[in-house]
Amino acid sequence: QVQLVESGGGLVQAGGSLQLACAASGRTFSPAYLGWFRQAPGKERDFVAAIVWITGNTNYADSVKGRYTISRDNAKNTVYLQMNNLKPEDTAIYYCAAADRFGSSSEAARYAYWGQGTQVTVSS
Repeated sequence: QVQLVESGGGLVQAGGSLQLACAASGRTFSPAYLGWFRQAPGKERDFVAAIVWITGNTNYADSVKGRYTISRDNAKNTVYLQMNNLKPEDTAIYYCAAADRFGSSSEAARYAYWGQGTQVTVSS
């Protein structure tokens, strides 16, 4: 079993920055990729970004390209999401997820393990 714990959420003004972290623990951790998703009130959970654990290759949703950066520290079993130039529409609960099989990294159904989420609120 893999446990994922997110941290780093909070309240920030538009144009500001936040960095989220997701620490993984449990059995030998070697996922195919780790991803970030977000869910705003009354909306579906949307893909944000993903990173291939071994190679570091990344994938981003169009809405965050150029503003968000996903990275990982293999030694610490931790994935990060640096969020810059934040907008009010980025407000959501952000979830970290791990997939143990390759496929489309933007599909939530591919991910077997999920964190509890961390709230990000961007004020205008």
